[in-house]
Amino acid sequence: MENDDGTKEDTQSQVNNSVSMENCCNEDTFRLHMVTWNVATADPPDDISSLLHLNSPKTPDLYVIGLQEVYAAPHRFIIDMAVEDSWSHLFMSSLAPRGYLKVSSIRMQGLLLLVFSKLAHVPFIRDIQDTYTRTGIFGYWGNKGGVSIRLSFYGHMLCFLNCHLAAHMQYASQRVDEFEYILDTQTFDPKRPRTSSTTSRLVFWFGDLNFRIQDHGMHFLRNCITSHKFNLLWSKDQLTMMKKKEAVLQEFDEGPLDFQPTYKFDRFSDRYDSSGKMRKPAWTDRILWRVKPKEPPPEEEKDEDRDSGLDEKNTKQQQQQEEEEFPLRLKQDSYTSNMEYGVSDHKPVIGIFTLELRKMYETPLVRVCAEGEWSADFDAMVIYSPLQPFPSSAWDWIGLYKVGFRSVSDYITYTWVKDDEVSFNDELTQVYVSKDEIPVLGGECVLCYYCSMLQCIVGISSPFKVQESKVAVEEGLAPENINGLDKATAS
Repeated sequence: MENDDGTKEDTQSQVNNSVSMENCCNEDTFRLHMVTWNVATADPPDDISSLLHLNSPKTPDLYVIGLQEVYAAPHRFIIDMAVEDSWSHLFMSSLAPRGYLKVSSIRMQGLLLLVFSKLAHVPFIRDIQDTYTRTGIFGYWGNKGGVSIRLSFYGHMLCFLNCHLAAHMQYASQRVDEFEYILDTQTFDPKRPRTSSTTSRLVFWFGDLNFRIQDHGMHFLRNCITSHKFNLLWSKDQLTMMKKKEAVLQEFDEGPLDFQPTYKFDRFSDRYDSSGKMRKPAWTDRILWRVKPKEPPPEEEKDEDRDSGLDEKNTKQQQQQEEEEFPLRLKQDSYTSNMEYGVSDHKPVIGIFTLELRKMYETPLVRVCAEGEWSADFDAMVIYSPLQPFPSSAWDWIGLYKVGFRSVSDYITYTWVKDDEVSFNDELTQVYVSKDEIPVLGGECVLCYYCSMLQCIVGISSPFKVQESKVAVEEGLAPENINGLDKATAS
């Protein structure tokens, strides 16, 4: 961009101002709100404020929602894949107005996993990958299994694994086998076979794990629940029992089960199963976690093994060095169920966590901002500036979004960073946006730089005002018509 020195300095100032959001990301403590809920093919409730603690003064940095048994009949599943399933729509509509963005989601038949982040953290969430594992009908059917999302949060690899394991009292060992199979088979990057959920610094394992309470009779169970003496049931909880003898389970922690069993209820009531089957109550719905321990010092290798194990040894040493230089700790603040919701025979379980970590980086990969005044009356310009090397390509684009957008696909319009490039120098690049793509009615907007190689947003501008079109007003378009044009442009 050929400018005199004064204009260049002014433009650089605009870019610097575009990252005011970074200042709120300097804290090393983050709040996670996790939900697991078997929704038993039901439609969503009208309001999920209580489920998400939307009226709490403490706002989470990340929401992670894992659902099981989302309605997946063939006709509905095809519709959900083509548009948006009703549960995802509800969570996105509830959280977007509060400044949360859906950064990733994955669905396998009835299993659904959603991850939301405060907008300020989005440029620091990278390397997002997802995968799934079927365990139903000998591994061929996806009614049971696990879906997971792995991402880098300020440089720390986190993994969220939502599972629905085999049902019925007698299959406790099979549930453990299924979990081990899921852990062993979930690989996120085929080029890096060691990159699995087991290599993540922090793993959350949650879902309808289907472990039951055995041995106790129904009368004793209900008396303990009515009197809130839940601790009398813990020793016969199958997951607690299996942890004593299964090494893979011993790696995971869980808070105390100080809430009543979440299965099985008559719908729209707090009454346990009153049908002829009289199923026993159980803590089938659980949230566990594992913080990867530091690797022990490597033993001296034999000469013939040194060359073959050198890369692996160097990788482990690098990981251990990162763990020491950039520590990560997790504390559970609450673990409870929510009895308010009755659409399912399960009650949702909520886990609140405090995540403490030392950030590996504190600046986004790209600074981006709107240049000058924006309206649908004239073409507009975007300027961006890379702050460090990253795998940019001609497929990168910058999207224009209304403030309160729900996901990366909610853009009003976008511009290719290479095809629509106007000018550049060593510090700044200027990109063109056609006036025909700018909303006529205007409004509060942001710009997001999307990196196609990393498949995530790597830079977000500060909010800016798109002015209402003066031409549209002068031509006598009524406000409702302007609104119609605006909606047509946004869609």
